[in-house]
Amino acid sequence: MQIATQILIAILLDILAGDPRWLPHPVRMMGRFAAAAERLWRRVVPSEYLAGLLTVAALLGATGCTIFGLLRFAGWLHPLAGTAVSIYFLYAGIAARDLVEHSRAVHRALAGGDLETGRRRVGFLVARETAHLDEAAVARAAVESVAENLVDGITAPLFYGILGGPVAMMLYKAASTMDSMFGYKNATYRRFGWAAARLDDLANFLPARLTGLLIPLAASLTGLRGRDSWRILRRDRRRHASPNAGHPEAAVAGALGVQLGGPSVYFGAVIPKPTLGDHRRPLAAADIRAANRLVLATALLFTGLLLPIRMLL
Repeated sequence: MQIATQILIAILLDILAGDPRWLPHPVRMMGRFAAAAERLWRRVVPSEYLAGLLTVAALLGATGCTIFGLLRFAGWLHPLAGTAVSIYFLYAGIAARDLVEHSRAVHRALAGGDLETGRRRVGFLVARETAHLDEAAVARAAVESVAENLVDGITAPLFYGILGGPVAMMLYKAASTMDSMFGYKNATYRRFGWAAARLDDLANFLPARLTGLLIPLAASLTGLRGRDSWRILRRDRRRHASPNAGHPEAAVAGALGVQLGGPSVYFGAVIPKPTLGDHRRPLAAADIRAANRLVLATALLFTGLLLPIRMLL
């Protein structure tokens, strides 16, 4: 079965089933392996930079060898088994349904006037402190998470899966997992997490920019502000501290006609962050639904653009 067909089946499975907690998930296994590798290399290597680099190399090596070996072994047993294992890993790398469902839970809470539940639900999506956020700040946190995770959870995995198959997709997920675990600029991870953060920046470079370019088109197709999305993308994409996250976030801010970014509280400290977009009005629950619609439309455009390229290759 062609990889393009496998990708389409994987997308359909994600839409129908999402990420069942009972199903073993490779990303959770990656997280456990990365934590064990961190403990090992911190103990035996005095340099935090080198310990972090060795942790990155260990997880990438283990991931690549494991996925490749499982695919080859399953294919040796039977071609259909090889196809099924390939589809499973492609399916496991896509997180569209989970992203939409988590943000919908925030929307339902805010739309129902339950701010406390909205704060708790958005805490599953973001690292910032949420206990004292007002409704607009909760909606902003949810929209920012949806915009950033459009790349991390959907378009970047699709990019590597379509062009490089399940091994490439899982290697990307390994890089993303390490960044989420170690990519903090605090005393614990500033040195140790440097390699993981730089690898994630490199892996997302092309997918983030391609995604940013498609968001204005998706906005126009879904009744949002396509021209403003393009304008804010061009103006504000470099304001973000991340070299990649600013592209989708700026485009989404313009599409919704809102301002994202600004100061947030992390670990008890207020962290100033640049703003993206124009402050025309406070964000509201309805903006979360609009962001989800925009994300899904962008993902469809992204897939429709890359799948024909893969078929030609």
